[in-house]
Amino acid sequence: MIDTQPQMSIDIRIDDLSSDESQSIVREHMAGMLANTPIESVHALPLDKLRKPSITFWTAWMGSELCGCGALQTLDTQHGEIKSMRTRASFLRQGVGQTVLSHIIKEAGTRGLKRLSLETGTTEVFVAARAMYLRNGFEVCGPFGTYQLDPHSVFMTKYLFQ
Repeated sequence: MIDTQPQMSIDIRIDDLSSDESQSIVREHMAGMLANTPIESVHALPLDKLRKPSITFWTAWMGSELCGCGALQTLDTQHGEIKSMRTRASFLRQGVGQTVLSHIIKEAGTRGLKRLSLETGTTEVFVAARAMYLRNGFEVCGPFGTYQLDPHSVFMTKYLFQ
């Protein structure tokens, strides 16, 4: 049988984290990181740090439902970091993560960044995320910025060419 249901589009919106709904996905993200990574290896940012001027935060929506989020932190004039990538469980494997990631990569290029990096986990729950980053041209690298080697962290980077 052919699925004739139209795929709902994903709307990416810049978000100031002032609504309960957007704050809830940040709390959900932090809880997920704490549940799957030792606390000393959790690098997810809390709400107050996500509001820094060097960070742009986006939420992803399918209709009126918040389905995911992601952020871009400017590290310097040429280097950015992807932060707070999260897809809500009920929206997994529907293209939310890819749509948010594509938006962040495009935005980084528009801002003139030459390199985009990220830190993610090493356990089984992070396999799909790591695979998505690899499909999008990210390569495993060493620690960047203020990160240190950590057995619970995988560091990845992608060079952007305008």
